[in-house]
Amino acid sequence: MSIERRDQLIREICTLRDVPGVDEVLARGELEIDSFDVAIDHFAEDGDAVYVTFQYGIVTAGRTLRVYRLLLEANLAVYAQDQAQLGLEVATGAIVLIARVALTDEVDGKWLLGMIEHYVEHGRYWRDNIFKARDDMFENLARGDYVWLRA
Repeated sequence: MSIERRDQLIREICTLRDVPGVDEVLARGELEIDSFDVAIDHFAEDGDAVYVTFQYGIVTAGRTLRVYRLLLEANLAVYAQDQAQLGLEVATGAIVLIARVALTDEVDGKWLLGMIEHYVEHGRYWRDNIFKARDDMFENLARGDYVWLRA
């Protein structure tokens, strides 16, 4: 596969979501979906896939270690089976999710947009329920008083 396939997918997504400035989006390889920055990258070393990176946001001060523990647990329980992983961006302290998408015949712009929207919902959950949680709410999460649901 090639960078042209990645560009085709981005064009299809922009058409489906009525995103203006397709040439700018292609140049950056990044677009905004429901207030989340999403980058779609292609690497020659792994030509049969694209990598979709989601910027989920920054953890409030003093919670990084506990949130990182939750990220590791989520990677083991939820994301590993999807070839995705949550992590902490060292330079900014932001939480990112990176998903590897094998470019099979079924992957088109509509399919990829559906996957992106799925992980945007995950990002919304992380942002609204974990990153911004009040201290008393967050304590329950850090103790493990939660259940992961796979949708």
